[in-house]
Amino acid sequence: MSADCDFGLIGLAVMGENLALNVESRGYKVAVHNRTTSVVDDFIAGRAAGKNFVGCHSIEALVKNLAQPRKVMMLIKAGPAVDAVIETLIPLLEPGDIIIDGGNTYYADTERRTKYVEEKGFLYCGTGVSGGEEGALKGPSMMPGGSAAAWEHVKPIFQAIAAKVGPGGDIPCCEWVGPRGAGHYVKMVHNGIEYGDMQLICEAYFLMKEGLGLSNDELYDVFGEWNKGDLDSYLIEISRDIFSVKDEDGSYVVDKVLDRAGAKGTGKWMSQLALDLGVPSTLVTEAVYARSLSARKADRVRASASLRGPEPTVKGDKKEFIEQVRQALYASKIVSYAQGFVQMQAAAIEHGWPLNYGDCAMLWRGGCIIRAVFLDRIKEAFQKDPELENLLLAQYFQDAIHQAQDGWRHVVASAALTGIPVPAFATALAYYDGYRRASLPANLLQAQRDYFGAHTYERTDKPPGEMFHTDWLRERKVPL
Repeated sequence: MSADCDFGLIGLAVMGENLALNVESRGYKVAVHNRTTSVVDDFIAGRAAGKNFVGCHSIEALVKNLAQPRKVMMLIKAGPAVDAVIETLIPLLEPGDIIIDGGNTYYADTERRTKYVEEKGFLYCGTGVSGGEEGALKGPSMMPGGSAAAWEHVKPIFQAIAAKVGPGGDIPCCEWVGPRGAGHYVKMVHNGIEYGDMQLICEAYFLMKEGLGLSNDELYDVFGEWNKGDLDSYLIEISRDIFSVKDEDGSYVVDKVLDRAGAKGTGKWMSQLALDLGVPSTLVTEAVYARSLSARKADRVRASASLRGPEPTVKGDKKEFIEQVRQALYASKIVSYAQGFVQMQAAAIEHGWPLNYGDCAMLWRGGCIIRAVFLDRIKEAFQKDPELENLLLAQYFQDAIHQAQDGWRHVVASAALTGIPVPAFATALAYYDGYRRASLPANLLQAQRDYFGAHTYERTDKPPGEMFHTDWLRERKVPL
């Protein structure tokens, strides 16, 4: 058996197949394995026919076909299956060999696995991969982290297969993120922002469909126009395309899609971890809740028969309102990304990850689901100020918010008055208004906590950190 393959891949579902084809197309010889061996045979006889692949019916055979240091990538279901494959690999590897997890893995599992694999004398690389099936084949966004010594070995392959951006189309959307679980954490934030982007787009759609009565043809034109400006992005582009697709009977497919959304959990992870860190990632949380509410379709159908609200019709100039919806979408999108980067900053401090936030933005500039021209502005903001504490403080984004603010507020108010739900638009605006205020009503909240639980409080006229307690019962004005 010839040990001359450059790369090994375990897991030949569509993502695995496409990524393997991408690696091979860049001049590398690839060994592949799947638990169901007939899948390997079908791949070798089909899409891989005549190409530089070696099909392996066992993990042992895959390892024996790999040149050292061996690079073995798993594209399998996250969870116990990953641990099982790691345990199978470890006795077969030699010091310096690299195990790569390209699945949607929870970052803490990657933290644990990196430590475990390194203790065995091997290297571990937890790599977030975004872009879906097409991205895997043509160029994904890749977010590798883990054992730093692994990077020099996987870098040539990863950067060769990754999406490319920049003026010359030669900047790979793949750069080392940081140690242990940093890569999978950044991928999780990417997915959480994706949840937010999708919910914001859906709210814009619903406002124009329900509030203005726009047809799918008109929506196609609106989204097509939006995709030429600040909102130029993959999700706006595919939303435009969706409005053009008709069923066999000539009706639009989008109108027949059941309004019950699914989720795989990464948005929920981001929201839960934001709570643990004490950072207000409110937009992804509302996006997760919106999916949860949509999933209760039967409940909503029953409620619709008895619960009443205003007529969902927006009055006034249609063209002007469409522009205001665009402004609300853009301003809310800025808030969503600002929250995502604040969470990454907090996580980096918590876990000791030296994240480069400008690089993170460029990892998402191509190949992934949230790819957008907008990300260039984020890169520029962090280049100008690497210590930027919130994107809303960068001059470009300040100006953009100020220009969009009146339209944004009008849209949220109009939605409330017409009974059209816009939880993501509204929470984005609430975050902005809360963040820009030097004073919030938490003074009363702290007084309440001290009243019923003696939790103490700080005073505005005393040094920070000095705590006080008031005997509110004794000092209160007794009601007559």
